[in-house]
Amino acid sequence: MAGRPRAAVLSGFGINCETETMAVFEMAGATADRIHVNQLVTGAADLSDYQIMAIPGGFSFGDHLGSGRLLGNRLRFGLREQVRGFVKAGKPVIGICNGFQVLVKMGLLPGDDEVSLTQTASLALNDSGHYENRWVTLEFDPSSPCIWTRGMKRIRVPVRHGEGKFVTDDRALLDKWSASGQLAVRYVDPITPYPSISDETLPYPTSPNQSWRNIAGVCDPTGMVFGLMPHPEANHSTWLGATWTREDSEHGEGEGMAIFHNAVEHLMGG
Repeated sequence: MAGRPRAAVLSGFGINCETETMAVFEMAGATADRIHVNQLVTGAADLSDYQIMAIPGGFSFGDHLGSGRLLGNRLRFGLREQVRGFVKAGKPVIGICNGFQVLVKMGLLPGDDEVSLTQTASLALNDSGHYENRWVTLEFDPSSPCIWTRGMKRIRVPVRHGEGKFVTDDRALLDKWSASGQLAVRYVDPITPYPSISDETLPYPTSPNQSWRNIAGVCDPTGMVFGLMPHPEANHSTWLGATWTREDSEHGEGEGMAIFHNAVEHLMGG
C-alpha cells in the first residue's frame, strides 16, 4: 500500500493506555489516531478509513460485569457491521490486556471463519486472587498464522491484570485452536531452552494467572486478529526492561516492538 498505514487506537470509557499504544505504532512506521468509541457509533469517524484497529489496555467501564464485557458488547452490537467489515477486509486488529478481554468477550477471538461474533472463551479471575503486576516471558508458536508474531521466538514484557486466566467451557476447542496455530503465544519459564511451550500449566508466578495451557494470547483463524494479556507496548525501549541496567545493551527498541513492526510491514508488503 502507498504511504504509512493508519491505525485507529480506540479510546474512552476507562481505556487508559492509548498514548503508549499510539506511540508504538508511530515508532513502527504507522500513523495513529485516538478514536473515541462514540465517534464510531455516531458516524463522526469510520473504521473503513483505517488499516489497523487497536484496543488498548485499561479498565473499560470500570470492569463492571467483568473485564471487557461492556465494551465488548458496545462493539459487538453498536458497531457490529463496522467491525465485521473491517475484519472481513483482512485488516489487522490487536487487543492488549483489557483490549484482549474485549475481543474475546465480543466473540472476535478466537473467532471463526464466518466472523460470527460468537463467544467461545473467556478471561477469568487469576488463581492468585489478586491483581498481577510482574514481568513474564512469552514464547511464540512458529507455526501460527498470526501476522503479528511472525518470526518471533521469545520476549519479556509485563502483565498488569486481575482477570487473565484464559478458559473455555468446551475443552475440545483447545485442541482445535492448538492444531490451527491459534494459541499463538504462551507463558514459559525463561530458564528453559527454546522451544519449551507446554500444555501443562506452569507454576505461579511463571504463569501469572494459571491460564489453561499457559495461554497468554490467541489469534483468529486468519492470523489477522490478535490479542494478548501482557503489554508489549510497555517494553518499547530497552530502558523500560526490568533488568536493562544489568545487561550489556544499548539504548534502542525494546522486545515488544517486533509485534507492531510485523503488522506495519505486513501492510507495507514486507
